Amino acid sequence: MIRRLAAILAALPLLTLAAPQAAAQAPQFHTQHGDWRVFTRGSGHDRICYATSRPTDSRPADVTHGDVYFMIASWASGAATEQPSFLTGYELRPDNPPVARVGSDRIVMYVSEREGFIEEGADERRLVDAMRRGSDMRVEATSARGTATAYTFSLAGVTAAVRQAGELCR
Repeated sequence: MIRRLAAILAALPLLTLAAPQAAAQAPQFHTQHGDWRVFTRGSGHDRICYATSRPTDSRPADVTHGDVYFMIASWASGAATEQPSFLTGYELRPDNPPVARVGSDRIVMYVSEREGFIEEGADERRLVDAMRRGSDMRVEATSARGTATAYTFSLAGVTAAVRQAGELCR
């Protein structure tokens, strides 16, 4: 449930652009650090704070990818801290899960429809730490139709964005 909510929250900034009447339901944008943006949603104990970014490159170039994001979220309740997730605009193939790579670090995710998550907390921390040290991250995924995709995310600003998101949820 928490993981699904995180991916939905990542897509909300686009939904509010498409539907201004949903502004009352929209997350609050705080700032941008490099290629990463910081948002919050909710208040008090239910507040969710997250840093999110879109890919700087999407492959193959000749297919429709839809909205693709990478997000790192924390909850004021403490239910999760710096939880990374990957959200696509298409259904992912569960038997060929996404792989995130930063430098020599390689983390395999599991699939929940259009989302990729990391099973183990230690691997979540390892990926976020690698993101803080790296300059870019590549996420490879396969659509339910079998199309191999690859995304490059700039990591410029990720450290400041994740730090701010964490501070907003304390």
